[in-house]
Formats: sequence, structure tokens, C-alpha cells
Amino acid sequence: MSARDPDPRAIGAPISFFERYLSLWVLGCIVVGIGLGQGLPQLFKAIGAMEVARVNLPVGLLIWVMVIPMLLKIDFGALHQVKGHIKGIGVTLFINWLVKPFSMALLGWLFIRVLFAQWLPGEQLDSYVAGLILLAAAPCTAMVFVWSRLTNGDAYFTLSQVALNDLIMVFAFAPLVGLLLGVSSIAVPWATLLTSVVLYIVIPVLIAQVIRKALLAKGQAAFDAALHKIQPWSIAALLTTLVLLFAFQGDAIIRQPLVIALLAVPILIQVCFNAGLAYWLNRKVGEKHSVACPSALIGASNFFELAVAAAISLFGFESGAALATVVGVLIEVPVMLMVVRIVNASKPWYERGAKQVH
Repeated sequence: MSARDPDPRAIGAPISFFERYLSLWVLGCIVVGIGLGQGLPQLFKAIGAMEVARVNLPVGLLIWVMVIPMLLKIDFGALHQVKGHIKGIGVTLFINWLVKPFSMALLGWLFIRVLFAQWLPGEQLDSYVAGLILLAAAPCTAMVFVWSRLTNGDAYFTLSQVALNDLIMVFAFAPLVGLLLGVSSIAVPWATLLTSVVLYIVIPVLIAQVIRKALLAKGQAAFDAALHKIQPWSIAALLTTLVLLFAFQGDAIIRQPLVIALLAVPILIQVCFNAGLAYWLNRKVGEKHSVACPSALIGASNFFELAVAAAISLFGFESGAALATVVGVLIEVPVMLMVVRIVNASKPWYERGAKQVH
């Protein structure tokens, strides 16, 4: 491995205690947030009012603390590895940018506006669809490193794919979201959308790369130690943001507790469909199992931290969009662990098919 090649260890350790039980922490945030919102409504109204240009300052700070530690793992120097995994990269890009956002827009319309409409608050239907679109338009970054590790995924493929997705997201997230919201007949606040991209993608990526370079200058061991030390900040910031969100969503959830379960249905279908499609396509083109696994996982999972931030900025704390993105957080870990088990268990079947291609 040359000095400029990315270190495979950069994909991180196996899933941590907090990450493994993230769904339980989110459930705890629901209870705590609703309780605090009902007990201290004036406090949360004051927090909600702390805005500049539709950006809530406490949440903006929390999002940075949440996202930057994750972005530290991204090595844009790994982009030169793309040519070594061109078929797997092609499959994942196809799923991430041409299948997942559009399939979610379709599923959102089908389930939210048609099948479940009678059980959901009518004034929030468009907002729920918008939240689902935001969730699907942001490919996962940091958690993919964990899923890849659990499937013995190719480290160089994972690094190069995530770096490429992050680079594309800087330019494609706003136009893609704007297009799908427009097609879904939802008003597009372009100024706020572009502001969200700058605040929650461009600036954090730049800050993370500066910090990453400074830490790596001290050596890989120093970088790994710093990453391990600051990683809990990200989870803490996420959970704090969720407490705030559920404090604002409390009344709506108490009135209609079925909403969360209904919103989970299209997300679950979308994850299973995209993971299965990416896995099958990699098998058809003859990619290695160690590439197909992270490809399927990257194709299925979402950068839910960005989706939550964008939903709050675009539609507000009390919006259905914000709640829909949080449902993505709630089911992300158990569903992705299920996908991990499936791709690991199906390795003999996969390799029989992949050999036939060669």
C-alpha cells in the first residue's frame, strides 16, 4: 500500500454499543421529548424561535457536531480507487441517484397520498412525502463503514464509493430534491434548500477535511485515537436533536400515534428493494461478494442526519417532513443489520452466480 492509499482501518471498528441500539435510544428520545414538550412548552417555543434566515441556531450547531465527526472518515484521496471497482461503483451510483430517490417519491405518493391517507392528518400529507424524498436523496456516509466491516466488505471500494457519493451530493442534492418535490406538486423553497446544502454539506465537508488533514499529519494512530474520542459527540448531538424534534412533535404524535408506523412502511419497502436490486445487479455483472455487500448497503441506507437537518430547515420542527426523516433514524439500524445478515448468509449462492458470469 502506497503512502497515498487510504488505510482500510479508516472504515472504523465494528458497530458500537450506542450504534447497535440506536433504535432504543430513539424510542427513549420519543418519550423524553414528548414529556419535556408537554411539561415545558414555553422553553421549547423559545428554542424554536432562535432562528436566523430560517436556520434554527441550536439545531444548526447540533447538526455540525453530529455530521463533522462522521465526515472525518471520508477520504477524497480514495477517489483514484474508483477505476479498480468500476462495475460495483456503477451499480451503486445507479441505485443511489437514479433508482432510490425516484422509487421513494413513488412509494411516498402511493402510501401517503393513497393507501394511508385516511389515517394521516390531511394537512401534513405533502410534508410527509417531502420528508421521505429528503431521506432518499441523501446516500449514507459514515454508517456504511460499519455495515461494510460487518460483511467483510472491500475497504477500498467502500472508501472510494462514499467519497464519490459525498462529492456528487454537494452538486446533486439540491437539484434532485427540487425536481422530486416539484414533480410531487410540493412548493420548493429554493433559497432555503440551497442554504441547507451549504450549511449541512459543503461547510461540514470542508471543515472535516481540514481537521482530517491536521490529525493525519500526526500519524494514523493519532487520527484513530481522535476519531474514537469524538465519535460519541455525534451520537449525543443526534439524540439531543431528536429530543428537541419530538418535543415539538408531541401533540401530533399523541393525537395520532399510528403515524410513525405508517411512515415506516414505505421506508422499509424502499430499503429492501434497493438493497436487493443492488446485490442482484452486482451478481449479474460478476462483481466480488466483498464489493456487492457494501454496494447493497450503500444503495439501501440513507444519510439521515442530513435529511433531518434539511427537513427542519425547509419545513420546520413541527412539520411532517421532520417526523418522516426521524422515522428513518428509528428503523435504520435494525433494518440494515437484517440486510447484513442476509448478504452474509447468501454468500455461497452469490458466488455460484458470480462465477457463471466469468
